[in-house]
Amino acid sequence: MRPLGESPASVVKRQACLPSLSAKLKSMDTKTTLSISAKVDNLEAIRRFVQEAAQELKADQDVIFDMLQAVDESATNIIQHGYGGKMGNIEIAIGREDEFLVVHLRDQAPPFDPTTVPPPDLTLPLEKRPFGGMGVYLTMQFMDKVIYRVTSEGGNELILMKTSHSEEEVYEPDN
Repeated sequence: MRPLGESPASVVKRQACLPSLSAKLKSMDTKTTLSISAKVDNLEAIRRFVQEAAQELKADQDVIFDMLQAVDESATNIIQHGYGGKMGNIEIAIGREDEFLVVHLRDQAPPFDPTTVPPPDLTLPLEKRPFGGMGVYLTMQFMDKVIYRVTSEGGNELILMKTSHSEEEVYEPDN
């Protein structure tokens, strides 16, 4: 994870200048998908799903930790702010795209682009900062790329990408 003072992750929105990235994301070989009711009680099941799928994909533990934090923050925001207590579902797909571990979070809540949220003012003393507002910032810190787009059905898709070499690819020098 980057120190909190460093610049946030590369934020990429779906734009005409990025057709190759969009095409790659569409062609990602998704290994596992979960569709689950958007309830706070289901956050543990979401975390377990992401952890087990990432382990199956041979992601290293540091990458899994960062991805779990980002997914937890993002799913919590979908549940609490996107659906605002109303019924809805979250679909989570996890796979690999080149060197990235990639998680897609899709929902049918009103469109909201978290990549447009300004970072919090970390220079303010804690007692002067507003309560909350750190989740999107932390997600940006944990991830290498965060992409938002509106789905063809009018919902939201948040794509979280973290560079991950499989545990089998990590070079360990002989001692």
